Amino acid sequence: MNQPAVQFLNRCFGPDETIALLLRRETPPAITQRVVRLERALEPQYQAWLSYENGTGANIYVAANPLRAGSRKRTKESIASIRHLYIDIDTDGEARLAALRASDLVPSPTSILSTSPGKYQVLWQVEGFGFDQQEQTLKLLAMAFGGDSACTDRNRVLRIPGFLNQKYDPTYRVTVEYPDDSIWTPEDFRLDAATIDATLCAQTVSSCKPPSKHSHSENDWAWVCDQLAHGKDAVKLTRELASRRSDKPNPLYYAQRTVDVASARLWLIEGIRIDDVITMLESRRRFEISDTLCSARTREIAATAERMIARRKTA
Repeated sequence: MNQPAVQFLNRCFGPDETIALLLRRETPPAITQRVVRLERALEPQYQAWLSYENGTGANIYVAANPLRAGSRKRTKESIASIRHLYIDIDTDGEARLAALRASDLVPSPTSILSTSPGKYQVLWQVEGFGFDQQEQTLKLLAMAFGGDSACTDRNRVLRIPGFLNQKYDPTYRVTVEYPDDSIWTPEDFRLDAATIDATLCAQTVSSCKPPSKHSHSENDWAWVCDQLAHGKDAVKLTRELASRRSDKPNPLYYAQRTVDVASARLWLIEGIRIDDVITMLESRRRFEISDTLCSARTREIAATAERMIARRKTA
């Protein structure tokens, strides 16, 4: 019995609900879909069949929302109700997940699936969402935290923990953590009121990559690193960068984050302990950001800088 899968399905769906399972093979390409009641999917024989199919090359998915009783296909029209919000994080996974955890725009996730190294599917169990409202919120989540903007349909499928991700060699076993048992409502998601600021989470993470092409953000990164290396005051540098990038939705936020990531990277290269780097960043921004958010952001920034250095060493 695949206990992680059984636990996940039991947490996501209720008794007698209809769910859609999808089995997809890469070579040769083949898709099998099964629409069954939850109890049927949890039976030992059914789980054994899914495990056999998975072990012979099929990736196993489940629709994020329950289907209407009697449905035969997983169409938008067949979705009975909105059970989950979700976001696919496929690039810069660690940094973007850390930013999501630290954000005050969204509540704590219900489930976080690790689908492959550095890639995640984040779920919130919800109630009170209409179909259009859910899809609009999914788009805002993707915009805010750098998720896959194509994964915003209400009939979207998710991976199931305990099964192997067969897209990789070697295969990767999908795992899950459950940060919170709450069921959230639309009022718990404050993305509409802060869309512009939230968009920067995605934009500024990508701006901190080592330069490979000469985009505006990469030029900013190279210039900031050079200025800091030559002793430029960080506060003055932040103001100057913000004035140079008035095209950004929030130039000050963009400048603060760029300067802070570059500072953290420089300090770590110089041998300063990461705990001290966090303290130095907190001291720099303590009058600009609330204590709780400042602490979360500085820890995420320090971790991002640490990973940048590690990637450079292994490149």
